[in-house]
Amino acid sequence: MAGWWQRLRAKLKGDAVSPEQARARFVENRAELERHFFEAASASGKPRGLRWQALEWEPGLELAREKETGRLSGLVGVNISFEAVEGGDMEDVSAVGLLRNASAVFFLHRGVWRTTGKVIMNLNPDEAIRHFGEQYERV
Repeated sequence: MAGWWQRLRAKLKGDAVSPEQARARFVENRAELERHFFEAASASGKPRGLRWQALEWEPGLELAREKETGRLSGLVGVNISFEAVEGGDMEDVSAVGLLRNASAVFFLHRGVWRTTGKVIMNLNPDEAIRHFGEQYERV
């Protein structure tokens, strides 16, 4: 019952955007969204002891719907390169320089794509949706 009410509330707030509209809006704003993601993720302080160096963006966007709220989320595959923070715990770890496979997370709020810089490490978008299948359904 709570899931139904939250989905209705989301629609009333203007989140009722079709998957096709959501994809089109993402494509229109992709460069800006990628920039916002990098800024937010690199300012997060995570992972501890590492500095975000660069992102290689994969083409495409996987859409998923939060089962509880009905809100759309978007996942984009990325390869992340980090460098160790000088004097930090990771400075002598040789694996720091390896590219990391991950999914960048975006969400649709009131019809506008946003990001907090959340990343799902070691899972591409398809794997992430399957892994979190109790919370998300593929759109």
